[in-house]
Amino acid sequence: MKSLWCSQLQRTQTPPEEEEDAEEEETEELGHVDTYAEYRPSKSTIGISHPDIVVETNTLSSVPPPDITYTLSIPEPTIDRGLLSALQLEAIIYACQQHEVILQNNQRAGFLIGDGAGVGKGRTVAGIILENYLKGRKKSLWFSISNDLKFDAERDLKDIDAPNIPVHALNKIKYGDTATSEGVLFATYSALIGESQAGGQHRTRIKQILDWCRPDFDGVIIFDECHKAKNATSTKMGKAVLDLQNKLPRARVVYASATGASEPKNMIYMSRLGIWGEGTPFRAFEDFLHAIEKRGVGAMEIVAMDMKVSGMYIARQLSFSGVSFRVEEIGLDSDFKLVYNKAAKLWAEALQVFMRAADELGLVSRKSLWGQFWSSHQRFFKYLCIAAKVRCLVELAKKELLAGKCIVIGLQSTGESRTREVLDENDGHLDRFVSAAEGVFQSLVTKHFPSEKQRREKAPGNKRKRKPRGRQPKVPKHSVDSGGVINISDDSSSDSDGMDTDSNSSPDSLLDNDDVIFVNHTSCQTARVEEMKQSLLSKIAVLGKELPLNTLDELIDKFGGPDKVSEMTGRKGRVVRRPDGSVRYESRAEQGLTIDHINIKEKDRFMGAEKFVAIISEAASSGISLQADKRVKNQRRRVHMTLELPWSADRAIQQFGRTHRSNQVTAPEYIFLISELAGERRFASIVAKRLESLGALTHGDRRATESRDLSKYNFENKYGTKALDKITKAILGHIENKVPPPKGYPVGEAMFFRDMKIGMMDVGIFCRESRFGINTEKDCSITKFLNRILGLEVHKQNFLFQYFTDNFDYLIEKDKKEGKYDMGILDLAPGNDEIYEEKQEIFLTVGNPQDGQVVLYKISVDRGMPWDEAFNRSLKLSGSDEGFYLSLKLRGNHPCVLLAEQGRGKNLIVYKPNIGKQTHPESLDNLQLRYRKVTPEEARDSWENQFTFSFKKCSHANWNGKCKKIEEGQECLQGMRLRQYHMLCGALLRVWKRVSDVVSDLTSSSILQIVRLKTKHHNKQVGIKIPENCVARVREELLQMDEEVKRRRKEREQQAVEQRLAAERAHKMEHDNKHLLANLFNQKPMLNQSLAQSQKQKKQPCPHPPHLLDFPLLLLALHGRPS
Repeated sequence: MKSLWCSQLQRTQTPPEEEEDAEEEETEELGHVDTYAEYRPSKSTIGISHPDIVVETNTLSSVPPPDITYTLSIPEPTIDRGLLSALQLEAIIYACQQHEVILQNNQRAGFLIGDGAGVGKGRTVAGIILENYLKGRKKSLWFSISNDLKFDAERDLKDIDAPNIPVHALNKIKYGDTATSEGVLFATYSALIGESQAGGQHRTRIKQILDWCRPDFDGVIIFDECHKAKNATSTKMGKAVLDLQNKLPRARVVYASATGASEPKNMIYMSRLGIWGEGTPFRAFEDFLHAIEKRGVGAMEIVAMDMKVSGMYIARQLSFSGVSFRVEEIGLDSDFKLVYNKAAKLWAEALQVFMRAADELGLVSRKSLWGQFWSSHQRFFKYLCIAAKVRCLVELAKKELLAGKCIVIGLQSTGESRTREVLDENDGHLDRFVSAAEGVFQSLVTKHFPSEKQRREKAPGNKRKRKPRGRQPKVPKHSVDSGGVINISDDSSSDSDGMDTDSNSSPDSLLDNDDVIFVNHTSCQTARVEEMKQSLLSKIAVLGKELPLNTLDELIDKFGGPDKVSEMTGRKGRVVRRPDGSVRYESRAEQGLTIDHINIKEKDRFMGAEKFVAIISEAASSGISLQADKRVKNQRRRVHMTLELPWSADRAIQQFGRTHRSNQVTAPEYIFLISELAGERRFASIVAKRLESLGALTHGDRRATESRDLSKYNFENKYGTKALDKITKAILGHIENKVPPPKGYPVGEAMFFRDMKIGMMDVGIFCRESRFGINTEKDCSITKFLNRILGLEVHKQNFLFQYFTDNFDYLIEKDKKEGKYDMGILDLAPGNDEIYEEKQEIFLTVGNPQDGQVVLYKISVDRGMPWDEAFNRSLKLSGSDEGFYLSLKLRGNHPCVLLAEQGRGKNLIVYKPNIGKQTHPESLDNLQLRYRKVTPEEARDSWENQFTFSFKKCSHANWNGKCKKIEEGQECLQGMRLRQYHMLCGALLRVWKRVSDVVSDLTSSSILQIVRLKTKHHNKQVGIKIPENCVARVREELLQMDEEVKRRRKEREQQAVEQRLAAERAHKMEHDNKHLLANLFNQKPMLNQSLAQSQKQKKQPCPHPPHLLDFPLLLLALHGRPS
């Protein structure tokens, strides 16, 4: 019976399966390991260690910073008392050391501090200012994003015992006044483009700053949070930041930005890093950006490593150990869904009405109209999403307060502008809470509905005047300055993600003074348009009765009013309930305090335990610290709740950095509140994964199918763009899509495409064009798509989003199968200790200004598992299915052998003698089809035999006695115990292009796989894995470059020698002449007199100085006449 069973098995087990079995083994070499490592300064030895655990990405931790050559001037007591920790001192040393370097364009090199929130960037920056102050450079510039942060700057200087360095706020100094002598000039980025026409003189802030600095300025310029500069995408400000750096070439620039090196486009202002420009592989920033974005995830990490090795970058993050987080899913009740769906339908109708009105009036330029329409649409639904969570949040928060904790609530938007409008309409009186969502809709229709005035004003060529004074609101960008200015524009429509960060930039308060004013026209056309408008307004008023109230006012009211809640936002007033139950509007300003100071006062009340609930908006939260600090009275554990997650994990981590900072008694708890609307769940999981990799704990179980691949949830990449393109074409019926529509659509799959087509037209992703029929909007980005689909009915948006993610996953899977997927940085042979460095070759690379080097390593990995190790492991196993197995079928003279250990669920983890641990677990059923369980004694012989044989021979040779590939003269590594890899490490950015050209030439894939490894002797390495067939060509390229660098170096040395000799000759000649003349005038005073006498007699001015004219004469006089 058994033999029959065996023969049947042999028939079913065809060779392809054998190959598959083998392939299973081969995927083993690369994998993901935890992404962060604990951080300690490696070369700097001074200072007391940081009060909290700090981590660094694994990639960065595998490259060392340069040696230290700089000597600090910061006084001993400051260091000994721990006012600056060892981490902060290390950053100060490297920054000052980098400032000694002059780049090839004759500008001083800059330094980038990439520390995350809570590590103490403020003190580090203050330390750099103090260090330079002590070296005699008494003036510094400090740019930040908000004027409030001036107080933080003063606090930081005071904390490090430098209260004598004054901080002057630029916004408090008159234009043209440069009287302040020394100290720190503190300004916001928007101040850089400030100008004044007062007193008939045109004065600008940038000129004032330059006058204060003087051209030879060599002090510090700090660009704090440079990635967050409000309106930083407006070309004027970008130009001003670059301009300032170019006009002060000797200034010591420090960029401080936690996301500086994770988003390549944020680096545009960092011209002093010397990564692009003269003497580098990238001519201009655009070339650099293109190269990095094309190469995907790993490239940016290579840039960061290169920067760290060169000594221009340092990046640490606070570990999230001790922090816990949980996701609370909030089901939408049926009433809310009903209101949401009504709103979605009314917006779809409004779109049609706006189009009809614009056609009726024949508006030519509609860009501004649609910019206003879609930004209002986006904000309306955002307010709706947030409002859905208020009830639940208040219940949760009250529970936590009873448990003796305190609450921090994070909001992105305050909805103030709407309250102000209702206030204006009612002459400053308010007796009810206002619905922000209704307000957005109403104000769009009243202010921006197509009108006769728009038609006249917005004819092409009519330039609008800007508002002359006051803070410029963020206007949707439509035109771009082409005069050689760098354009950094994320999205041409105002739909872009950070549109509404707070009331003061919310677009419904834009341009109120120059938009729609009604003209008394009696034409029937205008009457028709007016009628459309009024009809729409009355429908909005009906819907408004059901819409939720302003979230922020409602929250404060539910927690017991302003006396119980610290509000830190940018708004100037709020609606409050009085003790008698009536409602009124009141200003937030208090006696003798400006709005800037109110937020600081409120923060102090929260930290001083006067209030236990704090609400922060993104605009006000930059730089605010709300952790359970050891130095404050309120040391309750913080529970940080988010109503609205930012779209990127990086920004979310930044926001959580408000409550999780250094020097805290307890770490905070995070609660994400998410509704069942499209995509919210997905985003929560991205942020949760990032927090986990930073060391945070989840409540309950770790997800059973734990995936470390964070990129899976980031849609803003080429796969997201492709998936979007696919679904739009499939819905329009232009292509047959391989991915089926999601199962379970209420009215059947056939209706899915029809409904989605109508839905996408309702939210403006599809538009009808007279010539081409229905088409996709021309610049439809992922962000725009995710924002717009919120305007669909609840079930539709969820199904559409599902369809999009199915396509997204399909595209990634397809690329993984075809080997085109960029996996980011992978670990070579994770978990294996037998990794040896066999040999290394060093090549020089071109640098700016100093040359770097790359090292080509040959690495060998012995991945086998010796019998003793396998046997010892088997002794710890107790399960009935765990232990040794032999294959039912002989492979060569021996059956295959493996050791199985219980994994998750029904899966078994498998170990084999030749490859150690197999990456993919096996299911028990699958295993029992091909293997039988045996005792260790039965397994030993086969195990030892296979372990020895596979050392340098492939599986085919083991199974069949020979291998076709090897007979054909090719290489075969299948199942071989000893694996060899070639890896290129060091200053990779400088050779990236050359190497990738070679690899894409030989392998038809332009992806360079970046890998990490740790050798037996604990050396960490990160570099590019060079495919075996490319090694020779890559080596040739590197040799050629090495020779170029050596030749240049020789030329430079030769030049230097020649210059030195020339200088010595000139010096000697000058010295001889001086000596000669000195002798002459000392020894022959009579000669001087006679010369002067003869000059007088001629009575004419001497055309040349006497010592040059009469040089032969002088020589004769000195040495006597010739004999």
